[in-house]
Amino acid sequence: MVQFTLPKNSKVKQGKVWPHPKGAVNLTELRIYRWDPEDGHNPRIDTYYVDRGDCGPMVLDGLIWIKNKVDPTLTFRRSCREGICGSCAMNIDGVNTLACTKGMDEVKGVIKIYPLPHMPVVKDLVPDLTAIYAQHAAIDPWLKTVTPAPEKEWEQTHDDRAKLDGLYECILCFCCSTSCPSYWWNADRYLGPAVLLQAYRWIIDSRDEYTGERLDHVEDPFRLYRCHTILNCSKACPKGLNPAKAIAEIKKLLVERQT
Repeated sequence: MVQFTLPKNSKVKQGKVWPHPKGAVNLTELRIYRWDPEDGHNPRIDTYYVDRGDCGPMVLDGLIWIKNKVDPTLTFRRSCREGICGSCAMNIDGVNTLACTKGMDEVKGVIKIYPLPHMPVVKDLVPDLTAIYAQHAAIDPWLKTVTPAPEKEWEQTHDDRAKLDGLYECILCFCCSTSCPSYWWNADRYLGPAVLLQAYRWIIDSRDEYTGERLDHVEDPFRLYRCHTILNCSKACPKGLNPAKAIAEIKKLLVERQT
């Protein structure tokens, strides 16, 4: 498990402690990072108490319950609630994960919730993903060919299709990239685990006809080789994927084409 904690000199202060919900018997305490760029104050940690008898089991359920019944100003992203869209990625109990698939009972004691680490924050639990989405767009994440398109579909063998397993399932939640120290310090130039896994997904696709150009794009001391195989990315992925392996496979392909 990859744990993250606030530094001792952090400017995040204790915020408001909201009252216990009336009549609740089974309570869960949530301490949530709050920051509003418009109020002029430093970030704070607000404390809330969720009535488990009136709330679903997941951390996202708790956040929605708080927003609907306690504090409508609480801001976070969510969409599918099924671990598919990646919108509700955040740091829960020191681990980057999806709030919709993390059960509140999986956390012992107080549940501490922060936005994804080392990313600019828009508000509260919402990170600014503008730069990392631009990196994703830069790898051209779509099928590129010079051959005229077939009438029905691009054919692919079962073996070639199997090569995409463990890659196509990525939901771009960026739990992996925001758990990577190399990405923390070089996010302006290093593509990071999520984007490199996506790059390999198209490099290895037998239907794509721009493999050489794709390899040329990532072959760079910073874009690719800032990866030092720390493996935080593979531990953090809520879908059980292995970005570190994908990065290693790209490096292997670059070596093979030079021999």
